[in-house]
Amino acid sequence: MTAPRDPFFPAEQSIRASAAPIDVRELGLVDYQQAWDLQADLAAKRAKDKIGDTILVLEHPSTFTAGKRTQPEDMPDESYPVPVVTVDRGGRITWHGEGQLVVYPIIKLAEPVDVVDYVRRLEEALIQTVRAAGVTTAGRVDGRSGVWVPAETKAASPEASTRERKIAALGIRITRGVTMHGLSLNCDNTLSHYEHIVACGIDDADVTTLSLELGRDVTPGEMAGPVVHELKRALAGELVVADHTFATRPDPSKGLTRKVR
Repeated sequence: MTAPRDPFFPAEQSIRASAAPIDVRELGLVDYQQAWDLQADLAAKRAKDKIGDTILVLEHPSTFTAGKRTQPEDMPDESYPVPVVTVDRGGRITWHGEGQLVVYPIIKLAEPVDVVDYVRRLEEALIQTVRAAGVTTAGRVDGRSGVWVPAETKAASPEASTRERKIAALGIRITRGVTMHGLSLNCDNTLSHYEHIVACGIDDADVTTLSLELGRDVTPGEMAGPVVHELKRALAGELVVADHTFATRPDPSKGLTRKVR
């Protein structure tokens, strides 16, 4: 998704309202609803300047989360034994579970709040992290959020050719200038649960993990430090957003309203 205008702040400038250090909390495995409640509490306190900026680093037990644009056809069968939580972030349905790194920045943004620039900075942090880990072709698909790996055509074995693959997802909410929700990076999680939903409303692409792409086990614990490091740099303007777009596809959420409650 190409930004429709230049960002409000120069690329080398911080978009945080504060220059104080960010409090990073590594929480381990946390129930989704419990983490959401914690985010809401921290965001309310951050809006009133009762606390500073905070980044939550964690994993969730297996859970589907349905964003504001989720459609009935995206949903799993009612008999499928994984809970679905309807959430207040953007986008459609996705899955969270063990082996997937989840990072929730609770950040007070400088005014005027620039949502597009914030999302692009999150993406840039993830792209740089994934590339440094070894997936050097990772980038953006214009029209779709998150971080993607390009399709591959294998002449020697056409049946093994791949489609574009999402390796990291984004979903945010900004209230009173404070961010909630955030990003997830597939590390060594199973992909089996994605087969029961239309992930992010996209049925013409696939989902992947760092472990699958690199041919070795890559854990959330291995990636937590690099992701937080690049995220801090991106928010501070030390990591400049670049054009890593390799394809253009339809926006799966454009013009949709929520039909799932």
